[in-house]
Amino acid sequence: MTKERSELKSTGYEIFIGILSILSIVNLVLLYVVQDASLDTVLTVMNAIFSVIFLADFLYRIFTAPSAGAYFFKHFGWADLLASVPVAQFKILRIFRLIRVYRLLREVGVHTIGRALMKDRAGSSLYILLLMGILVLEFGSFTMLRVEQYAPGANITSASDAIWYTIVTISTVGYGDQYPVTDVGRVIGSGIIVLGVGIFGTFTGYLANFFLAPKTPAPPVDKADAGTATVEGLRLRLEASEAKLTEIRKLLVEPT
Repeated sequence: MTKERSELKSTGYEIFIGILSILSIVNLVLLYVVQDASLDTVLTVMNAIFSVIFLADFLYRIFTAPSAGAYFFKHFGWADLLASVPVAQFKILRIFRLIRVYRLLREVGVHTIGRALMKDRAGSSLYILLLMGILVLEFGSFTMLRVEQYAPGANITSASDAIWYTIVTISTVGYGDQYPVTDVGRVIGSGIIVLGVGIFGTFTGYLANFFLAPKTPAPPVDKADAGTATVEGLRLRLEASEAKLTEIRKLLVEPT
């Protein structure tokens, strides 16, 4: 792996960051195109989450890069840093992360990427469930608010109510202080519950595999060595049996 390529991380991680970058840019466009206070609140919360993720991504890259200076100046590290700052004008710089994903696709190839994702199924599953959680939080909150906000007797009437409901539902806690009153809202809430169970079930399985799986694989067993060991064991057992039979014969023939 060359120095230019080693700045890139694992395939699943790069694709995950690339999808988040696309979503954050779409959110930025929606903030300027759609003039809606509730939508603005949801998107502002999501952009704050993205800023934290992208800042962690920048720190991860600069501390693991072969050359921190090369990453910062040559591989758009400065853009990663500015894009993680909670300033709307800098968020468009997240497009440089898409350039990084494009470079990954071009250098590695689509078929190689597919094989890499299948080989690292545990890591790929983790990124998928994280992405699902983010998508459900954003679109579930916005959809629930649209359906419930003006319904008779509704108690999900603001963006904060919708976000809180989605968080406690996707985490399968369900305090019951916020709940849908319309049929469509209940269908959406049921979908969020099912997705939440799947997400946290997968996450629990990943953690169990991470902490309980052996760190180093068992050394491969040579079939020839295994066969030799089996034959040697049988020979030793046969010699022990013959020795015992000899002792028994001696006892039988000895005069009383």
